[in-house]
Amino acid sequence: MEKTKVAIIGASGYTGLELVKLLVSHPYFEIAYVGTSEGGVKLTNLHPSLVGVIEQDVLKSDAKEIAKVAKLAFLALPHQAAMGFAKELLALGVKVVDLSADYRLGVEAYEKHYCEHVDKENLKHAVYGLPEIFRQEIKNAQLVANPGCYPTASILAILPFLKYIKEDAPIFIDAKSGVSGAGKKLSESAHFVNVNENITAYNPLKHRHSPEITEKLQNASGKKLEVNFVPHLLPITRGMLISAYLVLDEDIDASAVLKDFYQNEKFVRVRNTPVNVKTTAGTNFCDVFVAQNGRSVFVSSSIDNLLRGASSQAVVNANLMCGYEETAGIPVIAYVP
Repeated sequence: MEKTKVAIIGASGYTGLELVKLLVSHPYFEIAYVGTSEGGVKLTNLHPSLVGVIEQDVLKSDAKEIAKVAKLAFLALPHQAAMGFAKELLALGVKVVDLSADYRLGVEAYEKHYCEHVDKENLKHAVYGLPEIFRQEIKNAQLVANPGCYPTASILAILPFLKYIKEDAPIFIDAKSGVSGAGKKLSESAHFVNVNENITAYNPLKHRHSPEITEKLQNASGKKLEVNFVPHLLPITRGMLISAYLVLDEDIDASAVLKDFYQNEKFVRVRNTPVNVKTTAGTNFCDVFVAQNGRSVFVSSSIDNLLRGASSQAVVNANLMCGYEETAGIPVIAYVP
């Protein structure tokens, strides 16, 4: 069987590395092009861990050259940079999975929290890449907006309870992420001496993933919801833990609702004890746990922020877009111990 050739643009960062690791042994995809803004190096210069695994030239990203060799491109680029590149690729007939925020939000919310959008036409047709909600739409999409890590974990935790949530009761989300979520670029907040043996909140109630979470939950529920989102940085490399606090407007068995909602989902595991980041690290799983006190509900989820929150979810979306099994080449064995 001939493999589908794909491109990875923005290969120098952590999500780019994870894409390479997933695709190098994928049964149906072949890496035909690896690009960065500069190019001119070997992939192993960017990521020495790939020595002996894949020896490939990294080229200066060029949409026309990509279209000659690849049917689908993964864009692991910063917001604003991605949309211009995606627009060009789509015009050349290349399918796109965009890992930035550029196509995740409606134009008004995007421009309020990011910058002016230069590809409003494709934005209208982008499909939000959360398979648990949009699986069928993803299968027919030319452009998929891969969700962020915080929205993925938060939405999957809250989604089963949307129709039971009391509309005038605020939702509180306490979120914690490993340092890799801050990216590869050096910063004071991610400096070892500031992170080690420490935990801190950042951008409380103002983080720009909050509108993404709110928009998707409101669209799914048809309710006007107040979402209060507070992220924290953990002194670990990878992993994400979400704790959401909900108030319901009717009496339900929350555990039964959760199990029923996800009973047919391959990559969501309902746990009987509180979740932790170790059991999902290195996998595409989202583990979810719920506890309740009457109509007050605590629901928690864990994911690998670099995989389910970025690269492995992107490959799941690509599998669906290309007509392959959703589970093809997707990691399920956790990094334990």
